[in-house]
Amino acid sequence: MQEEPAMDGKESAKVSATATGAIRADLHCHSMFSDGTLTPEALAERAAANGVTLWALTDHDEIRGQPRARAAALAHGVGYVSGVEISVTHAGRTIHIVGLGFDDGDTVLERRLQRLRQGRVDRARAIAEELGRVGIAGAWEGAMRYVRNPELMSRTHFARYLVALGVCSTPAGVFKKYLVRGKPGYVPHEWALMADAIGWIRGAGGMAVLAHPGRYRMGRAAGLELLAAFQERGGEGIEVATSNHNDEECAYWAGLAAQHGLWASCGSDFHDPAESRMDVGKAPDLPHGVKPVWEGLRGSAV
Repeated sequence: MQEEPAMDGKESAKVSATATGAIRADLHCHSMFSDGTLTPEALAERAAANGVTLWALTDHDEIRGQPRARAAALAHGVGYVSGVEISVTHAGRTIHIVGLGFDDGDTVLERRLQRLRQGRVDRARAIAEELGRVGIAGAWEGAMRYVRNPELMSRTHFARYLVALGVCSTPAGVFKKYLVRGKPGYVPHEWALMADAIGWIRGAGGMAVLAHPGRYRMGRAAGLELLAAFQERGGEGIEVATSNHNDEECAYWAGLAAQHGLWASCGSDFHDPAESRMDVGKAPDLPHGVKPVWEGLRGSAV
């Protein structure tokens, strides 16, 4: 790729993070501000050690870790893009949308996310009640031991507590036995509307990316309907290379990204060194023939 003309001042620094061909990006991971276990600083250090050159912290419905993540990334010489992962309800399913490159000081976005976080707290109390009905007492207090941000209690925190109790051996086992649809600790929840979440991201100057679409385990027809709805509402990218996709899924969604003119993103979806399928910066490279999302984020990275 040919380099852009040199620019002065801050704009030059912004472009330099995304204008070269040697990009190693991780644009999806979580800190203790949501359901990860590491601080933004520890994640930035881990990203740098693993060769990441462009990073985004994408906590669930939360952007208050952004200043710390940006400062830590720059201290390690890593380019940084603001990020968030927003939960939406669409066609009866929970879908995740990653926002990238927005103004993390946008007060409208922060107010909307705060309302979503309150909904998470309400759902967590209901989960604790449901678990109590099947003999797991004290789930609220137990899960709270693993929460660093009281506004963002999630199913993952309950899973960690149940593993500590010896109910299951892994968080994935807890989800399978207790916390997914049809199981005793599952509590349905209505998240943001897809159009609203995309509008909040775009209103703050960012790009909306459909997170790990292969993870939703829907048929191809339903997946195409989801993608069409996402694009109609202003979505601009697909997460193609991720720990949630196998090689076949990565190739499939890369093909759809190219076919529909969408940017292709990548990320580990890292939460914890012991729990996560993939370390920070270890997502596969994007397949040839797609438009890397960082090319659409020129001017958003510092």
